[in-house]
Amino acid sequence: MSEDVKTRRGYTSVQRTEQALATRRAVLAAARELFTSNGYASTTVAQIAKRAGVHIDTLYAAVGRKPAILRELVETAISGQDHAVPADERDYVRAFRAAPSAGEKIDIYARAIGRMGPRTGPIFVALRDASAKDPQCAALLAEITGRRAANMRRLAADLRATGSVRPDLTDDEVADIIWAMNSAEYYMLLVEQCGWTTDRFATHLADTWRRVLLADHRAPE
Repeated sequence: MSEDVKTRRGYTSVQRTEQALATRRAVLAAARELFTSNGYASTTVAQIAKRAGVHIDTLYAAVGRKPAILRELVETAISGQDHAVPADERDYVRAFRAAPSAGEKIDIYARAIGRMGPRTGPIFVALRDASAKDPQCAALLAEITGRRAANMRRLAADLRATGSVRPDLTDDEVADIIWAMNSAEYYMLLVEQCGWTTDRFATHLADTWRRVLLADHRAPE
């Protein structure tokens, strides 16, 4: 095979990969808009395909059927990337674990939740609503909930290891408090309904967690 042929094939392969990624992004963007505005149950695959500007068969090949599309939306909203990223590999988790004090850890995590809120809040509300009627969505919500619970308990243990957490709180209680306040519902209530900025929301989380969870709860200077 000549070098010219190899080059053309390589170029064609790159083009196809880029086109596939562009199609996937278009499908997910269209689905996110429709799921969060019209609801999961009221949105059809045909509507998603039309909004994305692709054929239905192309949509299925790029992402999959509606439950698969919703899963991809949830995973990419959490990771902030085009694909799922395990919790241990996320930048803010690494920064959280490397931080020497409980206050710094809380600040890092609160800022991360503030940045994630615009991505995760609306799509998690859509998932919650969809889970009431769709068994596959209910299973996805249960899976994500289980992952969040496990991650919160690891987070609580990391905070405990600094020696700064209130001794009257168990790790489960610490995890539950953080879990409740980093929920999509809490974000949507304060930001979407009350008009808070994401920066104000993140500052509120950090301040409240410091006051409620730490033995020495003085605000940072």
